Amino acid sequence: MHTVSAATPEPGVAPTLQLLGVDFSCAPSRRKPITVARGHIDRGLLRLLDVESLPTLQAFEQLLQRPGPWLGAFDFPFGLPRAFVDAQQLGNHSATVIAELQRRCPTRMDWRRLVDAWGNARPAGQRLLHRRCDTAMPGVRSTSPLQTRYVPVGFMYYEGLSRLLAAGLTLPRLHAGDPARLAVEGYPGLLAFELVGRRSYKNSPLPDRLITRKDMVERLEQGRTRLGLRLKLGHALRESLVDDASGDRLDAVLCLLQAAWCALQPAQGLPAEVDTVEGWIATMPAL
Repeated sequence: MHTVSAATPEPGVAPTLQLLGVDFSCAPSRRKPITVARGHIDRGLLRLLDVESLPTLQAFEQLLQRPGPWLGAFDFPFGLPRAFVDAQQLGNHSATVIAELQRRCPTRMDWRRLVDAWGNARPAGQRLLHRRCDTAMPGVRSTSPLQTRYVPVGFMYYEGLSRLLAAGLTLPRLHAGDPARLAVEGYPGLLAFELVGRRSYKNSPLPDRLITRKDMVERLEQGRTRLGLRLKLGHALRESLVDDASGDRLDAVLCLLQAAWCALQPAQGLPAEVDTVEGWIATMPAL
């Protein structure tokens, strides 16, 4: 396993440090935009300043160019399962892997065909592999980065990671870029499980899911996660999180909470050794 254990730039925590939580879409539109929660740490609290919608990938690229210092948690994979990467001989670092992958697969559908061809030659149950970090938390399993259907996490990797690198960001433990603009991999499902277990809160205006979203916001305000951070927000923002039947605004805030925790930790709280092909999910406990 190839790892990086050298220290990475630490942003320091100050009122001027911007924090971003990004719920990503690989094909954003006005109906299904990329959702960005923005905040900062204020006297020990995570203050939510606003939530914005980005209807295009161009708008996302413009977000990445905003001057720092800022740290963002982005809800898409920063790496692929090592067994797949090694089998395809894509490289030993996240930047070289995505560059070689996009050279071989100029479109997302080419990428899907590559995954399908590899997976169809493997035994059932060994096609959509996971990374070590996808299953590091008992009870939680994030979707395989090779999944290009249903929840198209593979397409999110394809469109998202390449743009972070093109924008010149630093990905701690993975890639050195601008030390004032840092990106870590977020996963809102990790904190959602802590807050409400397996209760569903997304993609429905039904009363039970609205109640679940309300419970999540209240528990975030109370700081009821292992991250020990309390969310501070105004009435209008609180209502917007609860009323958003898609759950995307709440997912962006969960990523924001992960970014805030990382900002408070040495080396962004990442393990001392991270596989440079697979990456690591922010706030996921080390194995």
